[in-house]
Amino acid sequence: MRLINHYLPHYQFQEKHQLLTHATPAALLDTALRPEISEDPWTRRFIQLRELPDRVWGALGGRSGLQQQPAFGIQNFTPLGRDGDQEVAIGLVGKFWQADYGQVPIGNADTFAQFAEPGFAKLVLNFSAEAASDGSTWLRTETRVFCNDQTSLRRFTPYWWLIRPVSGLIRMRLLARIRNAALVE
Repeated sequence: MRLINHYLPHYQFQEKHQLLTHATPAALLDTALRPEISEDPWTRRFIQLRELPDRVWGALGGRSGLQQQPAFGIQNFTPLGRDGDQEVAIGLVGKFWQADYGQVPIGNADTFAQFAEPGFAKLVLNFSAEAASDGSTWLRTETRVFCNDQTSLRRFTPYWWLIRPVSGLIRMRLLARIRNAALVE
């Protein structure tokens, strides 16, 4: 069973992207979660823009959930596991529609799997690698989000439609960065 299916078999939102590369599955998945891979200048700008109102509010003396936190990044995710050279998965739990993401710290994969508190969304992001018939490799990413009650679904839905185009661009850039780094290895 794929990790993404194990950790989030039911979901209301999904986004998939892929590219074909000559890098090996092992090199791709070894590279996928390295912190420097997600440090894309465009991604950083999009995150800064998303966080700007809350950070400015905090700088002006208002209550800010982000004021004492670094910018959102790969470090916010909980590692969920790796299945050899086929798949790696990471997860988040939070109220992503809030200015400060409303993230719940999740210590490990078991805690992620068991989390069921109402009012939150669970997100799994995976990277998978699969050999193509011509000897190249398909590098894929899939994002799934499950809102565990009507309130979280109602709050997350407009947020999803607002961020999805940028999220898709970030995922495509991330796939390209993984491919480029894996080819250098």
